[in-house]
Amino acid sequence: MTVSPIALRRKVERKPHPTARYWKKCDVEALFAQPFLDLVYQAAEIHRAHFNPREIQLSTLISIKTGGCPEDCAYCPQSAHHNTGLEQEKILDVDEIIEKARIAQSRGASRFCMGAAWRGPKPKDVEAVGKIISAVKGLGLETCGTFGILEDGMAEDLKAAGLDYYNHNLDTDPEYYNDIIHTRLHEDRMDTLGKVRHAGLKVCCGGIVGMNEGRAERAGLIASLANLDPQPESVPINQLVKVEGTPLADAEDLDWTEFVRTIAVARITMPDSFVRLSAGRTEMPEAMQAMCFLAGANSIFYGDKLLTTENPDEDGDRLLMAKLDLLPLGA
Repeated sequence: MTVSPIALRRKVERKPHPTARYWKKCDVEALFAQPFLDLVYQAAEIHRAHFNPREIQLSTLISIKTGGCPEDCAYCPQSAHHNTGLEQEKILDVDEIIEKARIAQSRGASRFCMGAAWRGPKPKDVEAVGKIISAVKGLGLETCGTFGILEDGMAEDLKAAGLDYYNHNLDTDPEYYNDIIHTRLHEDRMDTLGKVRHAGLKVCCGGIVGMNEGRAERAGLIASLANLDPQPESVPINQLVKVEGTPLADAEDLDWTEFVRTIAVARITMPDSFVRLSAGRTEMPEAMQAMCFLAGANSIFYGDKLLTTENPDEDGDRLLMAKLDLLPLGA
């Protein structure tokens, strides 16, 4: 029987690391089911064994090409399938991007993340973003890009340009994936992650909670992430930002304790990864964010915009970090 390249790559990526545990979905569900404070305590202990609990890695995310994406992701306001009032824009000018990167750096960000609303870039797009990446890298910032599905050779070209991380989220449990996205397969995500790893890039890979999924689906997402080999260096955990015009605009609110549980389980299953408290923070009270940091989150997006949705402003983040005696990584 012939095994397809995609299936083979999935087998390689899902193979447990020799020193790591392979996480069955039922075992991750058992973590979620622990008493809340016991779970947070366990995660906090693991976090302290692997990181300085007072340090927070700060990243800034900008959209360098907005709107008109051909994918139909139910959560995304940039999809051409949804009527959200978002206009399609051309790629930003290099000088404008560099100016934004300089500002982010001056405010404490150590990583500059750039997103483009493509299903995947064309060769000319890779050439264009390569020049941008090289210029940002020249400022002394870490670079991260999220440009969609990659064809053969593209990851190598991005790395040669100076890219450090490639973001490609799994979004949700593989078994729930087709309820959220219909224009691509979960295997497409795994295929691109394989190309990214093969090129020697670091992986930023997480997902979104609050999309009407249950705890079993949240456990499936975390298990999928934890069983990547090697595990992602950066794991963004997003809370759905409900946008009018998207199919998930009326999704049920996720209880705040369930979100904290997700952070804690991510930390327990991926002890060496940076777990990023990502989208949805504008709806999170300070005490909830503090509980997330206790449970193992040690990275945030820093800046007043996440691609097209709002993020807490920098002054508010600095104030919260001061209240909690937290410091930017490397400060």
